[in-house]
Amino acid sequence: LPDARDGLKPVHRRILYAMHDMGLAASSSYKKSARVVGEVLGKYHPHGDSSVYDAMARMAQDFSLRYCLVDGQGNFGSIDGDSPAAMRYTEARLARIAEMVLQDIEMDTVDWGPNFDDSLEEPLVLPAMVPNFLVNGTSGIAVGMATNVPPHNLREIADAIVFLVDNWERRDDIAMEELMVFVKGPDFPTGGIILGTEGIKQAFGTGRGRILVRARTVIEETRNGRFRIIVTEIPYQVNKSSLIERIAELVREGRLDQISDLRDESDRDGMRIVIELKSGAAPRKVANRLFKHTALQTTFGVNTLALVKGEPATLGLRRALIVYVEHRFE
Repeated sequence: LPDARDGLKPVHRRILYAMHDMGLAASSSYKKSARVVGEVLGKYHPHGDSSVYDAMARMAQDFSLRYCLVDGQGNFGSIDGDSPAAMRYTEARLARIAEMVLQDIEMDTVDWGPNFDDSLEEPLVLPAMVPNFLVNGTSGIAVGMATNVPPHNLREIADAIVFLVDNWERRDDIAMEELMVFVKGPDFPTGGIILGTEGIKQAFGTGRGRILVRARTVIEETRNGRFRIIVTEIPYQVNKSSLIERIAELVREGRLDQISDLRDESDRDGMRIVIELKSGAAPRKVANRLFKHTALQTTFGVNTLALVKGEPATLGLRRALIVYVEHRFE
């Protein structure tokens, strides 16, 4: 489970600190990922190298993290589910925002503990000038517990923190509606549209809720009077190639009989899935059937569970912000 103060699990914290220790700042040159992984394994994290590299690669994926903590060079995987290249090929350094997460760590700001063989000290939490827990979210499974925190917009969270600090005396009485003036809801790196605010209110209030996320679609009319549906954003954590395969499967089975062609025109400028319809097809009806039967509409189950003073706790938005501000004060 992540720590509610810096939003990191031990492996992520160790990777960021090891990179900081190696001098891999955002302004430095890239170094081979294998060097970083070796450093983390040898000094702080005595587990398999793939667990470290997978965690590091995820921190470099702009479709997984709202604000990437690692600046990667090379193939770090794609939204189609391709795995990253082997660590001997890729290179990495800290992203600028990760430097903010580590800022002032030398100035006796956080508690330290011994590493696995008692030869070095490692930070037990990072200073986290950026409210990483809410901004990047996290998901994980512990013993009999699971956590799933959606990412949020940095500006919105920062505004909410300013409001909280200005009203610190009545921090426990701040209503959720007051915070929702600033934080409208989760902000997923892959875009998409959140349907309704009920799930958001529930998640912010209690720390648990179900948020309905739908792909962003545009309906275009072609020259011959037919229609096509263009998908430009898909829900968070949906694999694009699996989604397209699923649509094709439904067409083959005859359950979506109004689709004539399906193409993936995504390129480096962004996502574009084109669904051509047969003549006479009603585009709105087809879109609704796609939302019903495919991952173009999914539910994100929010479960804001994190460690507070070493104990797992479910946090609403206000509590998560208070824990973060108290950490910064300390």
